[in-house]
Amino acid sequence: MFIINELSEIVNKEMISFHMPGHKKGKIYEKLGYINVLENLYKMDTTEIIGTDNLHSPEGIIKVSQENTAMVFKSDYTYYLINGSSCGIQSAIMSVCNPKSKIIVNRDCHQSVINGCILGDVDIEYIPCEICKNTNILKGVNVINVIDIIDKNLDAKAILLTYPTYYGMTYDLEYICNYAHSKNMVVIVDEAHGAHLGLSEKLPKTALEQGADVVIQSTHKTLPSFTQSSMIHVQEDRVDLDKISNMLRITESSSPSYLLLSSLELAVDIYENKGKELMEELLDNIQNFKNNVNKNLEIYSTNDKTKVFISAKNIGLTGYELENILRKKYNIQVELSNYYGVLLICTIGNSTQDFISLETALDDIVIKEFKSTKLDNIKYPVDIPQKILTPREAFYKTKKSVKIYDSIGKVCGESIVPYPPGINIISPGEIISKEIIDYLKFCSSKGMVISGLKDMTLNFIEIIDLEHI
Repeated sequence: MFIINELSEIVNKEMISFHMPGHKKGKIYEKLGYINVLENLYKMDTTEIIGTDNLHSPEGIIKVSQENTAMVFKSDYTYYLINGSSCGIQSAIMSVCNPKSKIIVNRDCHQSVINGCILGDVDIEYIPCEICKNTNILKGVNVINVIDIIDKNLDAKAILLTYPTYYGMTYDLEYICNYAHSKNMVVIVDEAHGAHLGLSEKLPKTALEQGADVVIQSTHKTLPSFTQSSMIHVQEDRVDLDKISNMLRITESSSPSYLLLSSLELAVDIYENKGKELMEELLDNIQNFKNNVNKNLEIYSTNDKTKVFISAKNIGLTGYELENILRKKYNIQVELSNYYGVLLICTIGNSTQDFISLETALDDIVIKEFKSTKLDNIKYPVDIPQKILTPREAFYKTKKSVKIYDSIGKVCGESIVPYPPGINIISPGEIISKEIIDYLKFCSSKGMVISGLKDMTLNFIEIIDLEHI
């Protein structure tokens, strides 16, 4: 039993988690006394029978549970998702945008957005992303750029934005919502990393509070539900609930997991009854950690304080190296690494001892791993590539494999996605630049994981065969 054996080893080693899911190996369930529920959870793995309701046509317990969740999160209607936020994002896009229509999207969107546009035959107009040159942290969109793109694309049916970013950065979403609504556009927000924002006034406002029409949250990422369990929250004024329901019947499994549904309800119960108290405790732990962290390391200030980015560039370590050292020598797993540092996802499931252990490990690393040479800066390719074909057009075209540097100037035939965070650096139908290839080759050599490529060695890349267009 290969998967079970490896997972059992991770559990037995009591690895410290600064990554998703938000329940942190179930520690929060034990802390709050939910262990009796979980002990019987495997027996609750069932299907649509008398009394269990039906996720796609809820009339009983699921309907009541979703209504309660809508009240807790202050939405008009809430859907539980058991195929992750991806199916919610795709359903939202296809319920608002008809085939051959257009949607405005931040360039640093999750790959599920582009996949949704492929499925729905929707064209994309991108908003440039803002990036920190010293950390390669994606900071979100500039409001001025958003307004400019809206004004130039008044035929767009909707605008879809990521808020907060994977790294916990925010912007004036309320202003954008109001402006988009004045142009008759629906606002969809990928709030995958913000399900927890409503737990403290010290955190940014939620997307719903700022006027978004459809909000998709990955409950499992920053709140204590099981991986792949998510929610869509909808304000009904500009959205057709029947269309969303119909799309979810297409994008979600017809055999929904009652384990995932139960975990969502469990997370809502914790959110409603203990969430604010636990969040205050978490924010105190984070602040204490920041105050005590080794001064040779840099902590990047994020708008969402539960996201902590640690840079080791001053001691000469890449983020990829720091991630590996933390895991292999100190049994601490971070959420992701980039060239400059590592990102921690801290949730109400983390304990005070987690932060103490991390602080001790970092002190030790500075002593043992210090290098005399700091890291050189690298440039993240922020220029949006020229689009020749829509993602859907490119998806169905004939492709051929060429050596990676021979692909420069050609039309990309596949999604190239550094993972995590799952953001396309180039999408099908776009012109490949030398800047992108150089960045991918360099970061791959340092430890970056790239998905989407047919050739995982990064020696070849799929391009559109122009002769067959």
